[in-house]
Amino acid sequence: MVAVLGPSWREVQREHQCNLSGERPARIVVKNVSRLCHAKPIVTVNGRYPGPTIYARDGDRVIVNVTNHAQYNLSIHWHGLKQFRNGWADGPAYITQCPIQRGDSYAYDFNVTGQRGTLWWHAHILWLRATVHGAIVIMPKEGVPFPFPQPHEEAELILGEWWNGDVEAAVKQGNQLGLPPNMSDAHTINGKPGPLFPCSEKRILSSLSFSSPPKHSLNLSDTYAVEVESGKTYLFRVINAALNDELFFAIAGHNMTVVEIDAVYTKPFLTDSLLIAPGQTTNVLVLADRPPGRYFMAARPFNDAPIPVDNKTAAGILQYKGIPTSVQPPLPLLPTPNNSAFADAYNSKLRSLNSGTVPPSVDRRLFYTIGLGTNPCPSCLNGTRLVASLNNISFVMPKVGLLQAHYFNLSGVFRQDFPDKPPEAFNYTGAPLTANLGTLLGTRLSRVAFNSTVELVFRTPILTVESHPFHLHGYNFFVVGRGGLVYALPSGASHDVGVEDGVCRGERERAGAVRLAPAEGSAALLNFAAADVSAGFY
Repeated sequence: MVAVLGPSWREVQREHQCNLSGERPARIVVKNVSRLCHAKPIVTVNGRYPGPTIYARDGDRVIVNVTNHAQYNLSIHWHGLKQFRNGWADGPAYITQCPIQRGDSYAYDFNVTGQRGTLWWHAHILWLRATVHGAIVIMPKEGVPFPFPQPHEEAELILGEWWNGDVEAAVKQGNQLGLPPNMSDAHTINGKPGPLFPCSEKRILSSLSFSSPPKHSLNLSDTYAVEVESGKTYLFRVINAALNDELFFAIAGHNMTVVEIDAVYTKPFLTDSLLIAPGQTTNVLVLADRPPGRYFMAARPFNDAPIPVDNKTAAGILQYKGIPTSVQPPLPLLPTPNNSAFADAYNSKLRSLNSGTVPPSVDRRLFYTIGLGTNPCPSCLNGTRLVASLNNISFVMPKVGLLQAHYFNLSGVFRQDFPDKPPEAFNYTGAPLTANLGTLLGTRLSRVAFNSTVELVFRTPILTVESHPFHLHGYNFFVVGRGGLVYALPSGASHDVGVEDGVCRGERERAGAVRLAPAEGSAALLNFAAADVSAGFY
């Protein structure tokens, strides 16, 4: 069976029932879109923002033929899909492939193996993923039920960001000034900022019957709405497609039962708010058990670091069937923007439904400090450029795909000497450094033996302390420890902590659901098996 890129789950169901195989094109095109009274051309897939959903089943073969008609060279990454010995289809530009040039095509051909749930795809070059992204919905094999009650209906909720200006121009300007790009002008739910922003269009939305497809959504003006029937249970597939912001999400008056994170089933737990990191997906069950009415869904950033973010609230509407659109929805009570206690408590509840066994021995130990530094830049605003680093090394993007360079034995593209620990030891748990903030530059890789067990300790940023997201492309991993001073030294760190309850979590841009706490810095200890042969990225 070949999975397809399609407009609605109902249409895909019909194709599966008819045993219809084939591939559908993904055309990268520029389209004029208006939000917040600002119209601009944006890069899209098939003219849609967000892009179309890919539907497949566990065991399907997926073929997506991407043709680039935009002015930017780009590639598409299938975020969270395991590319077993198939790195050519993973998609990060200059890592597993060169980007697709204008007028060219590239066929992504891969198998969905042992995965089911919600993932997503996005452009993996520059900041084009701001508009080039969409959901991936993987259903279980035929005859295999969900490990939770079958929902009446389901919908994808993609949380994103909107810039009134050209996103790539903002990034270019930031690089020239040596500063981060300008923050976004709005957050969005399925590409819509909602009625809480100036110039958002009509708040009065027409209702839509479930009798006509798409059965779960209506999109009018600048607000996204989803209609529900009283007493029914719905599965919402929530995706954080924001570029940098961790987001809180809640539905006024309704609790949510978390049942999956990044295509990994979780032990279900009830919550009134979600915390979702950039690139993360969360599946929740929502019972429409409140008095019939209209209720706001809302998303806004979690930020506990001294850095500016777009703190505006995006809103959509959960609307009960038959309720007039004149009814004013109440807003949910989201956690305060710097509510670290909620973040810690929420993350502590994340447990795999099927607890695994942490490997009893470790073949390779890695200790990485996450740093923010400044390098000389004569043309920049302050004569320096803000840079990120691991073990004080800032990555330099190559001009040739790393996997291509490895496969064709091209010399001079990368070095295989990325250090397993900081070259110079220092007080990893002390106050943020204020001197010697320069970093080394290089395209340096760490080579890991196939099928070896790797222990990886991350230390929080050095220049400032913040909660920062990370993920390992193509890997699930165990989080076997987290905290502060216990990780002051790299040697023997894993022996000082106990194993959490089989925390086998999916590919997540949050260091496997561990939030790196801001107080005096923090650390996360991961354990994973290097069970793939490819060029990975994190």
